[in-house]
Amino acid sequence: MKIGITCYPTYGGSGVVATELGKELARLGNEVHFVSYAMPYRLKKFQENIYFHEVEFSNYPLFEHQLYTLALASKMIEVAENHKIDLFHVHYAIPHAMSACMAKKILATRGYEIKIISTLHGTDITLVGLEPSFMPLVKFSIEESDGVTAVSQFLKDKTKTAHQTNKDIQVIYNFIDTELYKPKNNETSKSHFAPNGEKILIHTSNFRPVKRVADTIRVLKLVNDIIPAKLLLIGDGPDRSECERLTKELKLENKVTFLGKQDGIEDLLFLGDVFFLPSETESFGLAALEAMACGVPIICTNIGGLSELNIQNKTGYLTDVGDVETMAKNTIDLLSDEGKHKQFKEACRNRAVNQFNKNLIIQKYLDYYKEILSK
Repeated sequence: MKIGITCYPTYGGSGVVATELGKELARLGNEVHFVSYAMPYRLKKFQENIYFHEVEFSNYPLFEHQLYTLALASKMIEVAENHKIDLFHVHYAIPHAMSACMAKKILATRGYEIKIISTLHGTDITLVGLEPSFMPLVKFSIEESDGVTAVSQFLKDKTKTAHQTNKDIQVIYNFIDTELYKPKNNETSKSHFAPNGEKILIHTSNFRPVKRVADTIRVLKLVNDIIPAKLLLIGDGPDRSECERLTKELKLENKVTFLGKQDGIEDLLFLGDVFFLPSETESFGLAALEAMACGVPIICTNIGGLSELNIQNKTGYLTDVGDVETMAKNTIDLLSDEGKHKQFKEACRNRAVNQFNKNLIIQKYLDYYKEILSK
């Protein structure tokens, strides 16, 4: 099978899932062509059956802004014709699904039929996709796609309601490589961050306002009054400066470590005793799944698709957005009960392996590809 994949190449769940999906498809013998404005950051080295095509921009003085949607559609047409692509799998509705629909229409006039599968990841539907100027385009691209998937039941329901569409949407959850993300015993690494045996709390994100990273620092303040703890913050973004300011204000400079962006977070997540995800909205929560696979219990908000991932009082706890006190109470309760904490850790690992293992989910995508291509 020859598959084109378009995604955002930057740090973020949709790009990570798309890139890892492409790598696995290539490993299984499929020919995979990535089309984007830059090399996806998870494509670090050469892999057989993977090709990258960079979208180039025109700097014509008449255009005040670069026309990425049109340039992407043009590159998709070129790649489809030159490499005999069977289907394009585009991740994130705007602008990727729109560009793919445009490419498909133009290819049809040349006698070339191509299938499009659009995967909805979250903010393309719940935030950007709800902008009045974008809503007609999002609905059009969904309904013109040959197949549509969503990363959670929540997102499927939200899409149908918000965009008033009867399109059949397949729920295919995000996945994890449970051989890469797994519990490890490395007391040396743990003692580097917690030299006095403190508990390690951990969070990773792109530090956007929707992630509410500052809440993790407020939780640490309350937890540390009862149980000695350290907080590792992985990632970077617009809220980092405010988080550093808050850390100083609460006199927690020696308790919080800002690690910035990290490529090999699987070598950090397993250090955590608890993982925080206090987001305002989260259609799935890939970061939480990565932590669960490493055997780290989850303290997160009860929004979006997180309740489909994190099982209350089994793999972690679900709380209301902004309820720092309850998050702290749940963290203290869990860290104070060694037996319960061990049960949660085992339940996290088992759920990741049995429900979200990459082999299970990749097969679902392959089956869906075959279904769409047979129509």
